[in-house]
Amino acid sequence: MMRTVGVSFRTYGKVYDFDPGRLELEVGARVVVDTVRGQELGEVVSVREVEDAAQLKPVLRIATASDLQKSLDLKTKERATLEECAGLVAQLNLPMKLISAEYSLDESHLTVYFGAEGRVDFRELVRDLGHKLHVRVELRQIGPRDEAKILGGYGRCGCELCCARFLSDFSPVSIKMAKIQDLPLNPMKISGVCGRLLCCLGYECEQYREIKEKMPREGTRVLTDAGAGVIVGHNALGEKALVEFETGARLEIPLARIRILEPPHARRTTGPASPGRPKAQAPPDHDAAAVTTEDKGSSVTETNP
Repeated sequence: MMRTVGVSFRTYGKVYDFDPGRLELEVGARVVVDTVRGQELGEVVSVREVEDAAQLKPVLRIATASDLQKSLDLKTKERATLEECAGLVAQLNLPMKLISAEYSLDESHLTVYFGAEGRVDFRELVRDLGHKLHVRVELRQIGPRDEAKILGGYGRCGCELCCARFLSDFSPVSIKMAKIQDLPLNPMKISGVCGRLLCCLGYECEQYREIKEKMPREGTRVLTDAGAGVIVGHNALGEKALVEFETGARLEIPLARIRILEPPHARRTTGPASPGRPKAQAPPDHDAAAVTTEDKGSSVTETNP
């Protein structure tokens, strides 16, 4: 068995496995690790043993007071660097929005995150930054969700953004999830500050799906204590159905007090088909091709000073 530790470099960011060597580490420990970007400061978020693992980068040491202070000092330097980068972006007239800049702990590597509508040719910007700052530079284009995660903020619920608070990865979210939960399909009401569908649409979707599978569909004729009526809506959380009666009145009635009389669109056969009415023919089968689209970010460009 091989012991590994999971290290995250920002709050609820992605977790990467490292080899702790002989260091006795616990969850919450601040460590300095060796990465492709040089030395970086991270936090241990998991400790586990695996039977076999690929060769992992090592944990160099437990972070010292000097390492922690240097990390704080770099925050000031990163803000200044972002301002210099913004000047170069304006000078080169590049259609990009700078989001943040991050130095590695040993200051050998600088990563600049930006957003843009499409691909951006930033090779000249990387070259100018490398010559000016004397550091290895990487520009990384990110999407609206990652931008919201980095910048943080508050959602329409009044709480801190889920992506900045506890989500480490983004799960697919679809408009179908809003339909299952009977939410308004107005994009303004089901979109987050990032402009994409709310991540929280997926939190309770499966529970709504399971409850609705037990419920009669809309249009079903049912018998209740108040008489016969038709299902016109659902209250999934209350496990009730909205029934409309012949008088036009509507009542929410628990499922246990509802008996199905006739499913929706039930076919009634009262006799042979009329001779003058043509027999319906089934449509021919056709092969259906599913088309999917996937957003792709710009490639990463690096340069040495």
